[in-house]
Amino acid sequence: MFRLYTAANLPEAHLLLHRLAHAGIEARVLNEHAQGGLGEIPFTHAYPEIWIMEEADEARARRIVVEFEQTPSSPDTTRCAACGEMNPPAFEICWRCGGVLR
Repeated sequence: MFRLYTAANLPEAHLLLHRLAHAGIEARVLNEHAQGGLGEIPFTHAYPEIWIMEEADEARARRIVVEFEQTPSSPDTTRCAACGEMNPPAFEICWRCGGVLR
């Protein structure tokens, strides 16, 4: 296993995890439940981390991280092409049907 990324929060970690999985890169989120230990452990040890399984995937995974970090946020809601549901601007996947938002 190889640590790829430290996320600011759990939703961010899972968004990146989904992008990696979509690219065929096996990854895991570690420290998912570490927030409960705050006060007992340093806060920097409680951030969710993305770890990839194969070091050979590192270059592709790093490109996905760069793309993820550069994704502009939109103030407008996005309509899902699959089901027509309106989704908040930060969503990448429709909350109703799971379709990819573009």
